[in-house]
Amino acid sequence: QLQLVESGGGLVQPGGSLRLSCAAATSTPHYYVIGWFRQAPGKEREGVSCISNFDSSTYVSDSVKGRFTISRDNAKNLVYLQINNLKPEDTATYYCAAATRWIATAQGLCAKTSPIDYWGQGTQVTVST
Repeated sequence: QLQLVESGGGLVQPGGSLRLSCAAATSTPHYYVIGWFRQAPGKEREGVSCISNFDSSTYVSDSVKGRFTISRDNAKNLVYLQINNLKPEDTATYYCAAATRWIATAQGLCAKTSPIDYWGQGTQVTVST
């Protein structure tokens, strides 16, 4: 069983930065893929950035490319999402999600073509003046 807990959200001004954290409560298989999703009101939940535990390959959505960076601290079972130059359209609930199947890839997880086995409860990011 894997529990994912997000933190680091809040209210920030446009142009500001946040670092979101996803803590895995238990150890995960070596082959797992983990990443970040977001959902804004009236929109479908979308994959933002995902990373493979095999080779650290990553996927970043076009909407956030150049501003968002995903990283890991495997020793602490933590996954981070560094968000720079925040825009109002980044306002959403951000979720951590993970796949524990060998067929999963970073792109597949974010595209939701690889099965998603675990979800966190989400952390709210609001970008406003």
